[in-house]
Amino acid sequence: MKRRTFLHKLGAGTLAAGGTLAAGCQPQDQGSPGSAPTARSETFQWKMVTTWPKNFPGMGTGANYLARIIGEMSGGRVQVRVYGANELVPPFEIFDAVGRGTAEMGHGASYYWKGKSEAAQFFSAVPFGLTGQEMNAWLYHAGGMELWEEVYAPFGLVPTAAGNTGVQMGGWFNKEIHSVQDLQGLKMRIPGLGGEVLRRAGGTPVNLPGGELFTSLQSGAIDAVEWVGPYNDLAFGLHRAARYYYYPGWHEPGTTLECFINRKAFEALPPDLQSIVKNACKVANLDMLSEYTARNNDALRSLVDEHQVELRRFPDDVLATIRKMSDEVVAEIADKDALSRKVYESFLAFREQAMAWHDLSERAYLNARGS
Repeated sequence: MKRRTFLHKLGAGTLAAGGTLAAGCQPQDQGSPGSAPTARSETFQWKMVTTWPKNFPGMGTGANYLARIIGEMSGGRVQVRVYGANELVPPFEIFDAVGRGTAEMGHGASYYWKGKSEAAQFFSAVPFGLTGQEMNAWLYHAGGMELWEEVYAPFGLVPTAAGNTGVQMGGWFNKEIHSVQDLQGLKMRIPGLGGEVLRRAGGTPVNLPGGELFTSLQSGAIDAVEWVGPYNDLAFGLHRAARYYYYPGWHEPGTTLECFINRKAFEALPPDLQSIVKNACKVANLDMLSEYTARNNDALRSLVDEHQVELRRFPDDVLATIRKMSDEVVAEIADKDALSRKVYESFLAFREQAMAWHDLSERAYLNARGS
């Protein structure tokens, strides 16, 4: 009896001690042993400014989607409010606005910022460059993202890929293009390196935000415009302002859209939220490319069958000439500074590698399929 009483008291004491330990010595962090405490109840209210009209199909809705999944993936700990072009700042001022902390995030395309850095253009679209699939491969697995971070570091920004439009269309024209001479004197909305190639061909590139395209083309302020592709171009009603719709989009074969983040705001996040934000951008990047692939052909059929748009292919000799000009222009950009040269050499080496493989894979398969 005494032995049973002793054991009973011993068990009760052990349970009490365990309860005290459980109550008083809870782990300070849910992560790995030895990591710093994480304030998991803290929330962050962020603003995202964009170069796109609010809720514009594809790009504007892509920014909305990114903001939403950051909130969902973080369990509401990071909440992002999206501002379309001109709602908080003008579209071409979002780079500076995020750099100075007016907003924590920006959604746009890096070729808009060539005035800040010539090298920035390589991370959106290079004429006759990489497709969307190839751009992702370069960025994520061949050093492209590290170079992009190096380019944006002086501006206090963390870049991420957050969308891709795939191969774009060549643009809208009110006259047919039979030769390179037809590009001379042409005033065309075309940004980035593609615009510099048009200049080499004798045209005048104009950089306009999306919200001004239709009125500028309809009024004759510009003679031609490239925007994205059927999905977006139909939404803007560009078929009501121009007659001929040209392909392929030699100037933008796989345009990467970006989400850049104010570095101080990003570093203020705990590590798990930093990872969530970056991986949400990867999800948005994949989702947008998938959406354009799913939507473009239906929109093209609507343009041709319902709106009687005249679809035209650039003549082979025009494409051959502007490809030669493109190689010259891109090489000259690379000679402007050491960082541009560094990015150019990485980009060019990967393009050669991707072309060699895709000759045996993607191109060979598409030819075999009969497309």
